[in-house]
Amino acid sequence: MASSHIILPPDDDDEEQRRLEEEEDEDPWARSGPPPAAPEHAMKAALPFSATCVRISRDSYPNLRALRNASSVSLADAAYVKISEGDFGYVLDDVPHLVDHLPDAPTYPNPLQDHPAYSTVKQYFVNEDDTVPQKVVVQKNSRRGVHFRRAGPRQKVYFESDEVKACIVTCGGLCPGLNTVIRELVCGLAHMYNVSKIYGIQNGYKGFYSSNYLTLTPKSVDDIHKRGGTVLGTSRGGHDTKKIVDNIQDRGINQVYIIGGDGTQKGAYEIFKEIRKRGLKVSVAGIPKTIDNDIAIIDKSFGFDTAVEEAQRAIDSAHVEACSAENGIGLVKLMGRYSGFIAMYATLASRDVDCCLIPESPFYMDGEGGLLQYVERRLKENKHMVIVVAEGAGQDLIAKSLSTSEQQDASGNKLLLDIGLWLTHKIKDHFKSKKMEMTIKYIDPTYMIRAIPSNASDNVYCTLLAHSAIHGAMAGYSFTVGNVNGRHAYIPFYRVTSTRNKVKITDRMWARLLSSTNQPSFLSQKDIDEAKENDRTANKPPLPTGLSHHVANSFDQSASSSSNSQI
Repeated sequence: MASSHIILPPDDDDEEQRRLEEEEDEDPWARSGPPPAAPEHAMKAALPFSATCVRISRDSYPNLRALRNASSVSLADAAYVKISEGDFGYVLDDVPHLVDHLPDAPTYPNPLQDHPAYSTVKQYFVNEDDTVPQKVVVQKNSRRGVHFRRAGPRQKVYFESDEVKACIVTCGGLCPGLNTVIRELVCGLAHMYNVSKIYGIQNGYKGFYSSNYLTLTPKSVDDIHKRGGTVLGTSRGGHDTKKIVDNIQDRGINQVYIIGGDGTQKGAYEIFKEIRKRGLKVSVAGIPKTIDNDIAIIDKSFGFDTAVEEAQRAIDSAHVEACSAENGIGLVKLMGRYSGFIAMYATLASRDVDCCLIPESPFYMDGEGGLLQYVERRLKENKHMVIVVAEGAGQDLIAKSLSTSEQQDASGNKLLLDIGLWLTHKIKDHFKSKKMEMTIKYIDPTYMIRAIPSNASDNVYCTLLAHSAIHGAMAGYSFTVGNVNGRHAYIPFYRVTSTRNKVKITDRMWARLLSSTNQPSFLSQKDIDEAKENDRTANKPPLPTGLSHHVANSFDQSASSSSNSQI
């Protein structure tokens, strides 16, 4: 399919603007052919590779005005967006490929066709036209919506086994399953594609230019999946795009596997853009990692199931402590800087939790309907209670009471204040003023949870992610890989870095939690209205939806669905 590029009309082009808007109002079901060709004068813009240029309305997506005033780097990002339209509102949000900048790149037969393990497989290879829909719950008159390219082995590959020099790097915080992904990347490359030159980058991005590469073999990684952490080491920051790509070029690396969260995937995107600018034959494959499960588009991130399972141990301990004391309170702080998925799922799984606090749902301490009043009432009724709080919850309350300035870590993440410790002191002071006896035990299992090995289901998931990444890189794509509605897909870098997945407090899953804990929602009508607006704009990508009115509608409809299976 031909890719499309955004060509912005001049501000004074009112007549042309009106003409396009009239065309966009046509019945989408009546249009089965390709979008109309761009006006000749729009095609004068220089593009980095052969593509279809589509002239768009300035107002068809809100961010396009900002795009006009953005830096040249932001405008250049449009060159990496590949949108293809099909019948009945079908939109393919495609990923970059080597032939975009190396049109004469040779292809080779996939060695999997002679692999004995695949001899009984009914269909070796993924059909080139196979795509995965972002939204699966539809009505009979719905548009087909946004799709992503399906992951899996292709019949033709763009690298011979002997020429592949692959490297693997882990960045950011620890997460269960990192070693499993590393192991399966090494073993998959060696066993499926007969690749012998595989290297590990030590201590994150800075390891590209400050450390020696480690040679990785199936034997050297054989049992690392039984250990927590990452055998390659990790760090935050250290991203210097030009130094990294210089090193990749000097060492002859042609496949880069990058494991990390949204900040790491942004770095992978910058590396890919610099590689393409230099015209290098290099595939960049991102494997999203975040224990908070806040990566957009994908169903869930690896390590999340393990984290929820391990969080149960802390909640069980808090429940035992609370039940064993007069007016006992067990307070557990779990991971969740911006998204409260671990706290929500651990609460639902436990059934011993009386109150769950997450960043997405604001709460207040004092007054009618406040948290302190609810805690007091719960203790009078049950004589004990368990509170689970995500680390990013209530940060505005702490900042107001302590008058602190915002600070950031090396990755640019906001340094959080300890909500668990702050709540502990607030609850103690409240009951002291009421002259009411109580005991509170504060448990913070954060580093215990993220340092453990992955469980069985996460091990399987890590294996599938690693293998999908290998197949895509061998086929010449650059992408982030993830599970979308139960199917592995190749997702453009900008889609997983432009937004963050969050718990939808207007969703049925959050309602189930409130029903389970019997806690008040703590929400005003203003909070509810803001939450609905945030949900409406969630997961909207910043660049590609301006291609046409019909494409914009497809993105809007797909974004309106919950991408992380909040059923």
